[in-house]
Amino acid sequence: MALSAASALFAQKDTATVQHVKFDEVVVTGTRGASTMRSIPFTVSVVDRVKLTESQRQNILPTLSEQVPGLFVTQRAMMGFGVSGGAAGGISVRGLSAGAGQALVLIDGHPQYQGVFGHSISDSYQTMMAENVEVVRGPASVLYGSNAMGGVINIVTRGMRRDGVKTDINVGAGSYGTVQTEVSNQVKSGRFSSTVAAQYGRSDNHRPNMGFEQYGGYLKLAYDINRHWNAFADADITHFNASYPGTEAKPMLEADQWITRGVATLGVENRYANTNGRISVYDNFGIHKINDGYNVGAKPQTELFRSKDALAGISWYQTVNNLIEGNSITVGVDYQHIYGRAYYTSRETGEVVTAGKRGMQSGHHHSNEIAGYVDIRQDIASWLTLDAGLRVDNHSVAGTEWIPQFGAVVRPDDTSEFKAMVSKGFRNPTMKDMYLYAVANHDSLRAERLWNYEIAWKQRVLHETLSYGVNLFIANGDNIIQAVAGRNINTGKIENRGAEVEATWRASRHWSFNTNHSVLHMKYHIIGAPEYKGYIGANARYGKLNIAAGIQQLSGLFTEVGANEHKENVTLLNAAVNYYVCPALKLWVKGENLLAQKYEINAGYPMPRATFMAGVNVSF
Repeated sequence: MALSAASALFAQKDTATVQHVKFDEVVVTGTRGASTMRSIPFTVSVVDRVKLTESQRQNILPTLSEQVPGLFVTQRAMMGFGVSGGAAGGISVRGLSAGAGQALVLIDGHPQYQGVFGHSISDSYQTMMAENVEVVRGPASVLYGSNAMGGVINIVTRGMRRDGVKTDINVGAGSYGTVQTEVSNQVKSGRFSSTVAAQYGRSDNHRPNMGFEQYGGYLKLAYDINRHWNAFADADITHFNASYPGTEAKPMLEADQWITRGVATLGVENRYANTNGRISVYDNFGIHKINDGYNVGAKPQTELFRSKDALAGISWYQTVNNLIEGNSITVGVDYQHIYGRAYYTSRETGEVVTAGKRGMQSGHHHSNEIAGYVDIRQDIASWLTLDAGLRVDNHSVAGTEWIPQFGAVVRPDDTSEFKAMVSKGFRNPTMKDMYLYAVANHDSLRAERLWNYEIAWKQRVLHETLSYGVNLFIANGDNIIQAVAGRNINTGKIENRGAEVEATWRASRHWSFNTNHSVLHMKYHIIGAPEYKGYIGANARYGKLNIAAGIQQLSGLFTEVGANEHKENVTLLNAAVNYYVCPALKLWVKGENLLAQKYEINAGYPMPRATFMAGVNVSF
């Protein structure tokens, strides 16, 4: 469990307030409805808003990379991940990559990935929208469908729970001309509540032609129709301009990207004594313009790559409890319409110039996916819960896939649990796999498949001030889509196994610690997945002062695979200091890579040495 479960905010007075560790923490991602950790067979890590914000990062992913064992996110600069060639923001969970569509990002349970290329856009996941983040390590395809092969990152959005008005303004600046600003306002009045947030960030970063600039906004409205029914609507949009400098050996010019991503959701929820559920409609869309650039001495591009996509869907589920004693049944239906168009336009005239160019199959492409699922949990005894789930998923091109899962939770006493899980994950072919470039193949591609076998032990000791957990897993996949002899086919394999350890310790009212470690063995290596990742963090709280520091070790981080295989080993030290001048004013300063390590995560893209930022937060 992440240290966030034990973190404390400073009270409105000068003295600190201790927040007790939430060992019976309620999560939603493993079950669609609220359930305690002790009743579900999934391995779920929770990172709350305290932890997400204490290091003053505008994006959630670097914090998740520290706090969640088995999860790693690639970076290339102080701010911004970018897209296309040389991009960072690749998310891997237990050696399965979101860049390959094998790990799924959700916002409030709705899938978020680019319709054309089928992967997440990491610059979209802003801290301003997140109340907490729940990470399922291991397949969650029964509930969430395609792309949830390796795991799920679910961003649970913010909401106001008590009547009142709250406004936060955060402004900071630091190394390489980096500036970040964020403002949010939350209101609750009777049955109505709202959250509005906006952010702006920019940085020159540490190399020429590597500038990044981003604008973003978030809106959430909710209304309690009565004590059982609630209606909500939210929208999030982000636009960023990013420049790609090329590798140090082959620098590039004019490699620029203009990306807009957005999502809108409308839904109704119900909650009764023995049943709860939700029906929602959502649209995840994007507009992308990319100049592929040119190497020094070569000629500039005469065309721009353009793409538009949308992932629209309807999601319904209902959970019924205690039809028989100790029973919980969730049933649901998901429908998705995936649209994508990719083309080139002339830089001079703006006219479309695709016309079969570069092996791209021009035109508008669509696919549809419909699925039904059921998940059943049954308490056999006070100490034993069994779980079984099944999803039937039909894709308009790839056909039908059956996805089962089986799990058990054994609770020997009130402070420990043993979990076992067997689950299948899958990924349907994307628009890129089926229709783009010379390797395109829409005639015979089928879903990628993976089986995961996992056992876990978790226990609380020392009067429940110390919590630790251990996980062992084996993941075997086949049908992985790869280009062979100029054509995409289902031929690749995945054979991963590993171990994960995590612990938190509330040592006193002033000190708390957390640590997590993961070891990964991959028969078939991928870039951006370390063989070992370890993190040790500490929080000190004295009066108005809060200090959070952590040291991370990466070993066997693949930056190149194949004939030129290369691994990086690096030790990274980060720290943030927050000082509460008064209840309404906080000053902060942070430093990253304080040991000034020289290393690369993306081959040819050295990371910055030590960087610093300082700022102020006003709340009223």
